[in-house]
Amino acid sequence: MKALLIGGTGTISSAITRRLIEQGWELYLLNRGTRQHNIPQEVKRITADIHDEKDVLQKLGDLHFDVVCQFIGFVQEDVERDVRLFAGRTGQYIYISSASAYHKPARNHVITEGTSLVNPYWQYSRNKIACEEYLMKTYRETGFPVTIVRPSHTYDEKNIPLGVHGQNGFWQVIKRMKEGKPVIIHGDGTSLWTLTFNTDFAVGFTGLMGNPHAIGEAFQITSDESLSWNQIYQTIADALGVTLKPYHVASEFLTAVGREYDYEGSLIGDKAVSVVFDNSKLKRVVPEFHPTVSFKEGVRIALDYILTHEEECQKEDPAFDAWCDRVIEALEKAKRELL
Repeated sequence: MKALLIGGTGTISSAITRRLIEQGWELYLLNRGTRQHNIPQEVKRITADIHDEKDVLQKLGDLHFDVVCQFIGFVQEDVERDVRLFAGRTGQYIYISSASAYHKPARNHVITEGTSLVNPYWQYSRNKIACEEYLMKTYRETGFPVTIVRPSHTYDEKNIPLGVHGQNGFWQVIKRMKEGKPVIIHGDGTSLWTLTFNTDFAVGFTGLMGNPHAIGEAFQITSDESLSWNQIYQTIADALGVTLKPYHVASEFLTAVGREYDYEGSLIGDKAVSVVFDNSKLKRVVPEFHPTVSFKEGVRIALDYILTHEEECQKEDPAFDAWCDRVIEALEKAKRELL
């Protein structure tokens, strides 16, 4: 079997790349070549910017693929271009959408592939919905062999998943925990969330590749474990061996005072809403999919890597650190004034 991954080196796709090589696929990666480390030597590389359609078409030559997977398609123009490039060139086109596209706020906390796609809070999610709608319309009208995949919060050994962080990612929150400082948790911390380790995701994803039952269908791929945000942060603190000092702040307040961090999208339009994913559709089509990495195990795997790779993973964010302190002090001041 021959596959082309557009991207192939990110949090989700890197685990898929490794698994496909282990399974004996003939694998091509099409990307700009800026992330060359940790790519298996068996991978064949096509160095190009996918947005340069003419150059990509030239470099593809007469190649045909059993499966093409699009990991970096964010707006409708991206998938329109892909249809032009790969119609008649692939037996299956898998588009990576997002579970954030599901109805916000959710009418039911149990999410299936039949849950409506509506997100008025996050342009990123609305763009993903537009991509899905275009691809499914193209499938119905021309037979373009699309499969939609909706990940939720997927992480790997280089990332600690959080609800509230700055522009440099998770490390400053970990640093605050280690220093004994309070860390902001959105809401009261009791809403449920689902975190998926990328190796588990890869099992479900590769099971859809070349699978005739996946054509014209959408699938969500997530862990079966749901945790409250309080449990998530406590698990991280336990793995660090520190005492958690949670400071709960309403998501609406964070959105209002943290516009530079786009909390309206990432919180109101996503993480502030309780979700429990029903993966039964995926399991019927991919029987081998059974997530095995609990968050307790996954966060320890991640911390083992992060704490020993300072330059790569420990990106400090003093501006976010100071912002957290200001938010907490402002709320504490309001409490004192109202007493």
